[in-house]
Amino acid sequence: MVDLSYCIPRSPAGRRACTYTDISVSQRQDGSPGIPQYTVQIVNSCMSPCAPRDIHLACGWFASAPLVNPKVFKRVNYDDCLVNNGNPLEHGMVIRFSYSNSFAYPLKFKSARFC
Repeated sequence: MVDLSYCIPRSPAGRRACTYTDISVSQRQDGSPGIPQYTVQIVNSCMSPCAPRDIHLACGWFASAPLVNPKVFKRVNYDDCLVNNGNPLEHGMVIRFSYSNSFAYPLKFKSARFC
């Protein structure tokens, strides 16, 4: 067996530092009639005291009617959406919002600032 524990970054408190794998992005279509509505959930599962911030998702030309609260999720450029207004996403914190469009946007992790 190979010991890869030296490859795992550690925070000053000895806990594993956060990485992109700790941020999960999921979405599902609601059963509402008319224009399809999708609920997105973004969760940080990292237990480090230093939460990731400035989280960006790849999002294409993301748009919604009605608009999503820009403090929660906003497109800043093509294929670049900012989560939580750039603020830290603490352990266990859930960002949840809904959007309406004729199709689901493929939302996936793009970048973040980790400690």
